[in-house]
This record gives sequence, structure tokens and C-alpha cells, in this order.
Amino acid sequence: MGTNGSTMLEPLRQGLPPIDPAVVSSSATCALPARYEAVRGARKFTGRTLARWDLDERFDDVALVVSELVTNALRHALPADAPRDQEPPVRLHLMRWTSRLVCAVRDPSEDGPQAGEAEDSAECGRGLFLVDSFSDSWGWHPLAGPLTGKVVWALFRLPPA
Repeated sequence: MGTNGSTMLEPLRQGLPPIDPAVVSSSATCALPARYEAVRGARKFTGRTLARWDLDERFDDVALVVSELVTNALRHALPADAPRDQEPPVRLHLMRWTSRLVCAVRDPSEDGPQAGEAEDSAECGRGLFLVDSFSDSWGWHPLAGPLTGKVVWALFRLPPA
């Protein structure tokens, strides 16, 4: 994952329950374009990754949470005038430890996720409610170092093998 990857995820690690880095068994990442079709791509990437990790049975919950986090990043975290042809501004990271799985979405906004505002409709804020309902915990952190933006993460506990 290179230097930027580990720097970028440092706040994520700090915000999670203590995890021994030596037991991180796998991680995968994909860049997502600033288009809503990226949500479908994120779900496919999640499905392939979970299958490779023998976690197919967790696909429904994890894919729902990934879809919500990516949708929120595309809808709320990209500036309206962001060029759509530059390096993809949103990245999905999946990380697996022995007893937990974390999905993390990085985006360029430094504003934290908001549970819906009243003027918008019941749809707004529903995504974070679903993330909270289907994951064991979630949170967000501003990026560390030279990177700007934030990471929104969700943690899933895995049953013992």
C-alpha cells in the first residue's frame, strides 16, 4: 500500500480499538471516479475482495455499508466544480484482521459526515443510519500529513475461524 496509504490510514488506526498491526492479514484498495456508477464498481470490488478472503457470507451487510459510504462521498464531499477527469478523488479501502473487517472511504472534503438535515427529506441521513445499523461501529477522521480530506470507516466483527 505504499507510504501514502499508511499515512492516510494512521488516523483510522488511532480511532479503532487497539489492533496489533502484526495481525493485519489482508488489505485491498480501489480508486473510484467521481460518477455515481462508482457505487456499482465499489460493490463489485467488495464482492471480489470478500470472496478472496472467504467472507462471502458478509457481502450483503458490507456491500450495503460500502454503497452508503461511497454515495455519501460522491454526493456530499466533492466540490461542485471538481474536474471529473482528474485522479479519482474517492478511494475505498478494505482491511481484514483476524477478528474484524474495516471498510474505509477517503474523500477530499474535511467536513465530517452529517446525519440528515430537516430540509432535505427522509432520504438524507438514512445512509448513516444504515451504516450504524449494519456495522458494529463507524467513525471518521481528518487525513494526516500532506493529504487533505477525511476517511469515513465502518468496522465489522468477524466470528472466530
